[in-house]
Amino acid sequence: METLDGIVWGIPLLVLLLGTGAFLMIRMRFLPVRRLGYALGCAVGRIPEKDMVSGIPGEKMLRDGKRGKEKGISPVSSLMTELAATIGIGNIVGVATAMVLGGPGALFWMMAAAFLGLPLKFAESELSVKYRIRTRGGRPAGGPMYTLERAFPNKAAGHILAKMYAFFAVFASFGMGNMTQANAIAKSVRKSFGVPEAETGLVLTIIVIVVILGGIGVISGFASYLVPGMALFYIIGILAVILTHASYLQKGIVDILTQAFSVRSAAGGVGGMMTAMRYGVSRGVFSNEAGLGAGGITAAAARTNDPVRQGYISMTGVFFDTMVLCLLTGMALAVSGVLGIRDDCGQMLTGVELMIAVFGTTFGEAGAFIVSIGMTLFAFATIIAWEYQGECAFAFLAGKQSRRIFYRMTYGLVTFIGAVCSLELVWDFSDIMNGLMAVPNLICVLALSGTVCRDIREY
Repeated sequence: METLDGIVWGIPLLVLLLGTGAFLMIRMRFLPVRRLGYALGCAVGRIPEKDMVSGIPGEKMLRDGKRGKEKGISPVSSLMTELAATIGIGNIVGVATAMVLGGPGALFWMMAAAFLGLPLKFAESELSVKYRIRTRGGRPAGGPMYTLERAFPNKAAGHILAKMYAFFAVFASFGMGNMTQANAIAKSVRKSFGVPEAETGLVLTIIVIVVILGGIGVISGFASYLVPGMALFYIIGILAVILTHASYLQKGIVDILTQAFSVRSAAGGVGGMMTAMRYGVSRGVFSNEAGLGAGGITAAAARTNDPVRQGYISMTGVFFDTMVLCLLTGMALAVSGVLGIRDDCGQMLTGVELMIAVFGTTFGEAGAFIVSIGMTLFAFATIIAWEYQGECAFAFLAGKQSRRIFYRMTYGLVTFIGAVCSLELVWDFSDIMNGLMAVPNLICVLALSGTVCRDIREY
């Protein structure tokens, strides 16, 4: 698994991912950055949606004949569900593992990937809304698989790439969306409260199955309430850590920048530019999912007739997830002085144990409880939100909506497997599926870049 992970996340994929983001940013005339304020205004509901967008034909939403209600979820609920899927252990454990394996410089490359991820997330979501379909029940359904099948220049190639994307997306939902999150919850609960991983996994599996049986309506409502509260809770805690060590802030920033471009490894054999880039980019993508296309699946469920506006709303997920939460986590790691310390067996602390040590420098023994609560909330929200994205990919492959129940039950059982597996195994598996899922999506975005860039310029 580790060897295959290194092959998948080699130089070709890094070049494809960062190169596509840079290409889109230039071709979009830096509008994702220039219009970030507008996007944030749309995301918080301060800028209302128009009935028709200049240059882009609006889509008349199907309505339920009995109640006259529009199908789908609100654009803001769609964003909350996307954020629930992305704001998970990637913001905590993902940053910690990146900076342990890649050195402090990994944080710089994580931010670089987020900057170039803005146009990627916009393109994925805008295209997913633009080329979505309607199910027999009238609900919108979309994502890269539908975009590839309906709009890719070569129909035969588009059909094959669509099937490939959906297949990898299903297994990515088991990996990054489920097993890594369940593993983090089980490990943190055992560390803080002494509860065995198997017991935590069993309880978690039951709760997950109960929630996801309610479908996208229940999932989006759950995310809309949980995401803002859990993000605020974590931000307050991590800011307290940074302020406690404010005198080391300048040194931390210097370490991050120098290690990002260093040709030599830091003490302990970690870091170096290529290693920092690999782990920074891969963990950044794990966190915000820009380039994977999964966010477009949730964006397509939005009750909107404006693909570009929804693309802007989805794009803010990269800003909140990586440019705010991951940056704060990385800065806390850099200034707390615990990065690189070892346990009693001589192994460098990483993952949950490292973050507990970070919070412990400010909150003492209570730091373990803060990390456990934050990890549980973040990871559980991700498990719930990613189920919908994986289920849509499965429905695309299965062809019948009635088969969704099979995926839901399997997804619940995978939660238990993730809780009892080793940390290294679930992370390597997740990285591999993420990389494989990104390839057909990036090919799709490049092939349709003319369409998406024209849409954003004419908006």
